[in-house]
Amino acid sequence: MAPFTDLDAYRSEFPVVEEQLYFNHAGVAPTSRRAVAAIQEWSEDLLRHGVRNERHWEARAERVRAAAARLIGAEAGEITFVRNTGHGLGLVAEGLDWRPGDEVAVAASIEYPSNVYPWQHLRDRGVTVREIVPRDGGVTPEAVAAALTPRTRLVSVSSVQFASGHRTDLDALGALCERAGVLFCVDGIQSVGCIPVDVKKSRVHFLSADSHKWMLGVSGIGFLYVAQDVLPRVRPVLVGWRSTTDLWNFNTPRFELKPDATKFEEGSHAFTGIYALGAALELLLEVGMDRVSERIRALLELADTRLRDLGCDTGPSPEHRAGSLTFLPPGGDADIKALATHLKENQVNFSVRRGRIRVSPHFYNQPAEVDRLVALVRGFSGR
Repeated sequence: MAPFTDLDAYRSEFPVVEEQLYFNHAGVAPTSRRAVAAIQEWSEDLLRHGVRNERHWEARAERVRAAAARLIGAEAGEITFVRNTGHGLGLVAEGLDWRPGDEVAVAASIEYPSNVYPWQHLRDRGVTVREIVPRDGGVTPEAVAAALTPRTRLVSVSSVQFASGHRTDLDALGALCERAGVLFCVDGIQSVGCIPVDVKKSRVHFLSADSHKWMLGVSGIGFLYVAQDVLPRVRPVLVGWRSTTDLWNFNTPRFELKPDATKFEEGSHAFTGIYALGAALELLLEVGMDRVSERIRALLELADTRLRDLGCDTGPSPEHRAGSLTFLPPGGDADIKALATHLKENQVNFSVRRGRIRVSPHFYNQPAEVDRLVALVRGFSGR
């Protein structure tokens, strides 16, 4: 299907707009009609034909893997399906050959737990989590440089901080880690599907993201990228028939792990999720990530300007912004709970993160919806 020239034409894919102002894609996004149709396609095939078309399912999964790779500038052989972002980060954390005294640098005080707990779980292997001191609600190259020591083996950051919306300069951090000889791991759930991502340009070794946020997919399915040059260094935590080179030979076991990222897939695929993920990725690739990012940027710029005109405190600043804008009403912290209730009663879907309201629109949202949000805030504050 050729891309619509008008992004508003894609609104028909998202019937959620008929009942809500949906500004919560950094939390849990609605999915599209295409993704639901893809799930129904596989389910109906299984219902009517059983396993007869299994090889077609497998071929579809490989097309989805290739689409995921295309979205982030990787190769298909560097992509493995995972259940969620934490699953992917856990495969990295548990799969590397740690030595007592090794350090992992993480901004644990601001990161989402998925990018903290897998590294803290390595304590019994003698690995120390070294704190990256955040600056202005985010992780800066200067802060990472200050956290590095001769014992640092890996730096793990979110591409965008979930609470503040602060965008990380992955290009600068990738160059820094390369100079220091340190592995670079990224929790990409707040950027993949929101802004262009290029793992090769940013010198990323690992990136994990699942599809229920900016990718507009469903919960329970995502992907992990592992750079080809570090694949041999990561041992699969679990293995099974699908991890091996002779995976369809069930009669004569031959244990030889695949040389690519599919060695991390130990058993049968979750085809409902994979089909949905494929439809979600195809939609994003059809629209184009540059167009997606530009639309989100314009909506946030509008929201920022209008909310500041009301006396709201907003952040992050445009140069550190990706897909989220956080704000406090003119009354400050004291009014947060009441304003949140007011917005929910008026069918606005958003999140409150660390004492601030967070709004995160997507490409199918409209400026008129931002105006409605601002009008609700104005009506609450009496301005």
